[in-house]
Amino acid sequence: MNAKLPRAFYARPTLEVAEALLGKVLVHRTRTGLTSGIIVEVEAYIGESDPACHAAPGPTTRNAPLYGPPGHAYVYLNYGVHYLVNVVTEPKGSPAAVLIRALEPLEGLAIMRKRRTRERTARHQRRTRILDHELCKGPGNVTHAMGISLRENSLDLLGGELYIEDRGYAIDAVTWSPRIGITKATERHWRCFASASRSVSGRPPGITTTQRR
Repeated sequence: MNAKLPRAFYARPTLEVAEALLGKVLVHRTRTGLTSGIIVEVEAYIGESDPACHAAPGPTTRNAPLYGPPGHAYVYLNYGVHYLVNVVTEPKGSPAAVLIRALEPLEGLAIMRKRRTRERTARHQRRTRILDHELCKGPGNVTHAMGISLRENSLDLLGGELYIEDRGYAIDAVTWSPRIGITKATERHWRCFASASRSVSGRPPGITTTQRR
């Protein structure tokens, strides 16, 4: 039975939420159709003391969702190229979030492939066939394939449009590594991923453990 994650799931320390998100299913319902994928790679960004977190400069209009209640989406445009989708964590007023870096596609693969092909064409890249496990490999590809943009910023993940479900998928082993694609606080092992998944976007050295259940 599919169970949408409750608010209490997100209102916890961010590193706990990050690990617990692995194996959960991100779902997006649009007019085009439903797409979903198993979360297999995430990164944590925690508070104003984290130089890589958008909350580092303090409250702004852009980062307002981070300071809001947990269980909401925080979507932003990264370097004017890709939208990135994050899950807001911890109690209201404690800015933190988990970036969704990769999914293993489950539903709506034809829709995902059409969106990714259109995106490649717009960027003048070759229109080679995208393999299934590559459709949502990397945070920018997640949002392109899932049809997530600034329209979804601040959405309540307990609603019916963009949400996360527990469908009983188990992740046997998890690897913790430094965060990637950033230049600040790269020494923090706040990125975790399903060790065996082909959809993971990068594999720097890390520590592999059995996931806590």
